[in-house]
Amino acid sequence: MMVRCPWATGSSPIDQEYHDIEWGVPVHDDIKHFEMLTLEGAQAGLSWSTILKRRQEYRSTFLKFDPQRVARMTDAQLQDILANGTVIRNRLKVYSVRKNAVVFMAIQAEFGSFDAYIWRYVNGKPLANERQRMSDVPARTEISDAISKDLKKRGMSFVGSTIIYAYMQAIGMVNDHITSCFRHSEV
Repeated sequence: MMVRCPWATGSSPIDQEYHDIEWGVPVHDDIKHFEMLTLEGAQAGLSWSTILKRRQEYRSTFLKFDPQRVARMTDAQLQDILANGTVIRNRLKVYSVRKNAVVFMAIQAEFGSFDAYIWRYVNGKPLANERQRMSDVPARTEISDAISKDLKKRGMSFVGSTIIYAYMQAIGMVNDHITSCFRHSEV
């Protein structure tokens, strides 16, 4: 029997697939970084499963997470997004995607890529944790605090420390698969 992290055990097939294939795998693609930042911000106050079920809608709504195209979205386009209901209808979250795209591109210009910016916080290598239980996994760390503080200073929204730590887990900056999970040693 395959042992998964408890949050993915007995969950929906979409959650299990995300856990088994994607969660914790190091990401080095700026489009993927922007996607995960957007999705983690959208998740605030909701379940991750709710966001995963709408992931395709988020991709099409936000132009395949191309930050250049998203940064050019008009207020009218954002209002249409709020009206159509395919993504979470939260005005602050929807408008933050455009604002975050602008900041994201400024970071790319400064560091050469967002990937170079974000991975410098862990010296370019994932932090290999040895969590025995999900209760051992923190909601935030000093590193997520530092990233959150910097992104907020630059003008991003929905990038609190807890959101950033979840983002770090998602993009493989930290390996928080519990040690008994089959994915722990794989990532």
